[in-house]
Amino acid sequence: MADYNGSAENPNSNPATNSEAGAVKLFTIGFTKKSAEHFFEAIAASGAKRIVDVRLHNVSQLAGFAKKDDLAYFLKNICDVEYVHLPMLAPTERLLDDYRKRRCDWRRYESEFLSLMKEREIERHLPREVIADGCLLCSEDQPHHCHRRLVAEYLNDKWGGIGIEHLV
Repeated sequence: MADYNGSAENPNSNPATNSEAGAVKLFTIGFTKKSAEHFFEAIAASGAKRIVDVRLHNVSQLAGFAKKDDLAYFLKNICDVEYVHLPMLAPTERLLDDYRKRRCDWRRYESEFLSLMKEREIERHLPREVIADGCLLCSEDQPHHCHRRLVAEYLNDKWGGIGIEHLV
């Protein structure tokens, strides 16, 4: 299990200077409304090498198997997949709270979250190899109103060459 906060830049892994050939595959998945069986089988079948947890709070009570320590254990032992928590890819507490309590709609949430990623310069601080063959994880069942989709699309806009597949 690893945490990566993006505070230390590695110039050798900066996507802007990285000369890797070919497209990067990036999956996304949400655990809500999925049984543990469906969730882990989808990840195993995808070929993802790591789960990149983009939740602000990764000790969720929504699904017992999705708590960070349990999840890391199950991923390693069921799927032979690494677990990485990247809170720099999560919304702020305020933004998340505003959306959940309906103080802002999806359009405003999306706009503010995209601005947040730009402000954080995630494309500069996030090594491409962490994302390559990874699977962005959050709680939302479907990707259309989920920040994991926004992260994937933002990185594709900045880096290019990312094939995005949503596991539903």
